Amino acid sequence: MLNSVPLRQIYGAPLGGIGGGTITRGWRGEFCRWQLNPGMYTYDNVTVDQFTVCLRKNGQTVYQQVLSVDKPHTLQGWNWGYCGRYAFYHALYPRAWTVYELPGQNVTLTCRQISPIIPHDYKDSSLPVSLFVWDVENQNDYDLEVAIMFTIQNGVGTKDDTQGGHWNEPFYVEKKGEKVSGVLLHHCISVNPYTFGISVKEKAGTTVSHLTAFNPSGMGHEVWRDLMQDGELDSPAGKSCPTEKGEKTAAAVAASCVVRARGQHCLEFCLAWDMPKIYFGSREKEHLRRYTRYFGSSGDAASELCHYALTHYKEWEQKIDNWQRPILENRNLPDWYKSALFNELYFIADGGTIWIEVPSNTDITGGKRPEDGGLPALPDVLREYGRFAYLEGQEYRMYNTYDVHYYASFALNMLWPYLELSLQYDIAASAVKEDKTQILYLKSGKMGNVKTKDVVPHDVGDPDDEPWERPNAYLIHDTADWKDLNPKFVLLVYRDYYSTKNDVYLRDMWPVCKAVMESEQRFDKNGDGLIENSGYGDQTYDGWIVTGPSAYSGGLWLASLCVMCKMAKILQDDFHYQKYFSILEKGKEAYNRILWNGKYYNYDSSGKYYSNSVMADQCCGQWLIRACDLGDGEFEVFPESHVRSALETIFSLNVMRFADGTMGAVNGMRPDGTVDNSSVQSNEVWIGVVYSLAATMIQEGLTEEGFKTAEGCYRTAWERLGMSFQTPEAYCEKKVYRSLAYMRPLSIWSMQYALDNYKGKPSASAGGSLQNISNQI
Repeated sequence: MLNSVPLRQIYGAPLGGIGGGTITRGWRGEFCRWQLNPGMYTYDNVTVDQFTVCLRKNGQTVYQQVLSVDKPHTLQGWNWGYCGRYAFYHALYPRAWTVYELPGQNVTLTCRQISPIIPHDYKDSSLPVSLFVWDVENQNDYDLEVAIMFTIQNGVGTKDDTQGGHWNEPFYVEKKGEKVSGVLLHHCISVNPYTFGISVKEKAGTTVSHLTAFNPSGMGHEVWRDLMQDGELDSPAGKSCPTEKGEKTAAAVAASCVVRARGQHCLEFCLAWDMPKIYFGSREKEHLRRYTRYFGSSGDAASELCHYALTHYKEWEQKIDNWQRPILENRNLPDWYKSALFNELYFIADGGTIWIEVPSNTDITGGKRPEDGGLPALPDVLREYGRFAYLEGQEYRMYNTYDVHYYASFALNMLWPYLELSLQYDIAASAVKEDKTQILYLKSGKMGNVKTKDVVPHDVGDPDDEPWERPNAYLIHDTADWKDLNPKFVLLVYRDYYSTKNDVYLRDMWPVCKAVMESEQRFDKNGDGLIENSGYGDQTYDGWIVTGPSAYSGGLWLASLCVMCKMAKILQDDFHYQKYFSILEKGKEAYNRILWNGKYYNYDSSGKYYSNSVMADQCCGQWLIRACDLGDGEFEVFPESHVRSALETIFSLNVMRFADGTMGAVNGMRPDGTVDNSSVQSNEVWIGVVYSLAATMIQEGLTEEGFKTAEGCYRTAWERLGMSFQTPEAYCEKKVYRSLAYMRPLSIWSMQYALDNYKGKPSASAGGSLQNISNQI
């Protein structure tokens, strides 16, 4: 369930599409984080995985350099130690650019890294490929021969690389006049075998050569001298011999060209990896990755993937440009926000993500049909778009952790809505099932069921076990008693319907929504329409004790009643409309009477010294209903004046009185402006919560306050702490952070959602205009 990862301030934009595995390339050029086995990460820098440049003038090599600042102990026959002052890195996911100004050569190389992360595309976005497009600029008054060599090891730097039996072979693919050649590296392990493909697109003026196999553990003279001799590799024919135990192997591909004086040339490389059939840790079931729908599952697709990527990447870039340009060219948005918005999206692919096909004989509820409160055996969304899962975090190894997905879900909802619907069907299917297997819950020390009927699961399982078959890998609390999971599910059901207008989805989900709301009502102990917390961390803040009616759980409950009323009205279910409306009216009265103190909603009603703390996340329910254009008139839940006052208080205390307003919003703040230190989570900043809080502020017209609030998190995590492409769940004001590479910060897409649906409410400070935000922040 937990997998501690050390902080390494090295990561750049990851490679690959969604659900086929990812490889992270550091900003210094190293290949350093690997997730080919689903949900399981390794963190090895593989020395030989590099790009090398060779410059030749008048038939003589004048410069040959590995484009790496490292000076490793292996491959010492290569020229390492490129001076970092002559290289620059920039990432705007799913692309990244590295510029090398070769010292003393008057040559500039720009490597553009491209992965197929394309909104509303459910084919190419699934492909396990990445492109490296090299633009070579010769600023000299004479011609130069330029070669770029790409070397890669057969493996990812683990002990499997030396188990023996791995082999490589050259390949050539020509289709419709487009030619691609390179090397396939077959990694022949017993579970989840795979093949790497490295390749170059052949075209006029470009010569492609290769070296099928070489030893990456030695000095490397044979490769280095081969390239230096004539700017090309020897290109031997035939397969390599399988490796012996204890032996490693690697391969190389090179592209060479003549760049005229003051001219330019482009060299196009691709890296593909083909692991079509996968097992999770239990090795119980074989699954097919999504891309096998288009490229087959026989394990021989790497060459075709390379060809497809090299002949389609320009279309991908055009689609990426069309998606990103309106935001990037909006001068009213600050640059830090543009960076955060797109770069936080890395987690959609690099969250241990898996996207698999669903067999046609699957019954997701185990026989429980809609008339019995269940679902269709295999809903059309799952049949057509497959099954999707991502981890709570690279350290918190649980798939589709739902209390966290509630925040992160805006990214899927806006960009790949059918994956969001697919995830919702899986959560609904799990909700209506039960598993009476007894397990020990760590916090209470008590035994309990793995899964209780009509309760939304905490997660759909651990990738080291068998996800979807055995949910609730989380063992700290029995989440059947958590107060936020059921309301969050109901809220997202309506949000997703509101966004997609998918009537079939709404009708399928309605029986499940009624069932989980009926289950949730057991937490209303006194019948006042408001649920009560149970004196421990029984919601997403699982280390922060909460007792009785509370701002967070109570607000989510009331918001879920609101959307139940709305859904009942759409479905013309007057009985349930009246039922939920009646509970909502009672609950609103109790919520305001018990928790409203004239400025904000108290943390809880325990009467303890921290019960009147200011919780940054107290408007979490309002956030969702306002995003669905509810919260006014018939569907008002929280008085607008209360929401405004609460947000202004949070901004004044949790944001501006914490670290001088430079680190976002602390979870809990005392009314006197001191941090709430009553728990291990009250004094943390949760980045994903801050982004959702900022979205709430924008929705309520506090636009400048929202951007100021969110900016502190970006500046802290990405700039001051160097946590690029590994945004944590939490940090404290000094010296402490928790759970690197976490799901919840995807909630920054709710800020964009709020901006896209901006209602123009007046701001308390500057008239509510987006104009001049970029200048003021």
